[in-house]
Amino acid sequence: MQGLEICRLFFEEYGRPMLHEQFADYEDRIAAGVCGAGSECFGFDDEVSRDHDFFAGFALWLTEEDEAAIGFRLIRAYNRLPDEFMGVKLEAKSAFPVGKFGVKTIPEFLRGAIGQSTLPQKWQEWFYLPEHALAQAVNGEVFTDPLGEMTRVRDTLKNGMPLDVKRKKIAAHCALAAQSGQYNFERCCRHGEPLAAQTALFEFTDHALQLMFTLGGAYAPYYKWRFRALKNLPEFGAFYDDFERLLTAPNTDETIKEKQQIIEKISAAIIRELRRQNYSNSESDYLENHALSVTSRIESAEIRALHLMDFGES
Repeated sequence: MQGLEICRLFFEEYGRPMLHEQFADYEDRIAAGVCGAGSECFGFDDEVSRDHDFFAGFALWLTEEDEAAIGFRLIRAYNRLPDEFMGVKLEAKSAFPVGKFGVKTIPEFLRGAIGQSTLPQKWQEWFYLPEHALAQAVNGEVFTDPLGEMTRVRDTLKNGMPLDVKRKKIAAHCALAAQSGQYNFERCCRHGEPLAAQTALFEFTDHALQLMFTLGGAYAPYYKWRFRALKNLPEFGAFYDDFERLLTAPNTDETIKEKQQIIEKISAAIIRELRRQNYSNSESDYLENHALSVTSRIESAEIRALHLMDFGES
């Protein structure tokens, strides 16, 4: 059984009765669930995952007003729950909002997830947020949220990025994917620079994946989970084997040509989605031209004036 299911069962067996019996007056105001760092929050955990940082537990999310009223009592109640469930130990219990489990306010959740205690408001706040942080903020599952506030916060993080910010990121990744994959990979091979050629493949893969997740309506998770998560993208999941070939096959005279064809195949699929979703109207097969087309649609002069290859996280 995977970690998220263990946590859900633990909440249903111990957490929900605790709230009903000890906090009946606030039961309809407390959200509970699991999200954040860890393979189990993405549903990717396996037996190997249990060798470190694998725990049972759940988070209880409160408004600041409710935390002031019942926070201390709720922490003590949570800390009295069993130390093990279905053979899985609980995370070390604490009176402070550390880790992804235990009692915390919604602003504390935001601070731990995205580095600030309020939802992003200005475009700069969205632009410079790492995508893997946003992916962790919206992964996992909310088991119960009668007040709806935690769901609203997570929905805003998932869907609230301003369109111009999204366009700018798409344009930058298009330009960088074009430069590294469609242009530089084969040239590095001809220059006799195998390390540079392999780096070009890594760069192309990174930016192509970023585009695929964005166009697939998701955030790219931390790098070690991107390929696994790619399989869940309906429009692009079938490209897993192509990326594996790009990164694992040696660069020989025969495979260099094959890899260039794979790069063009991946680029063409991205371009189709760019055009279908009305981000670009360029008819070019070169991603940089689509970067320019996307940029031309950015309405904010301030965002449009940023460097073409600036996607905010570097």
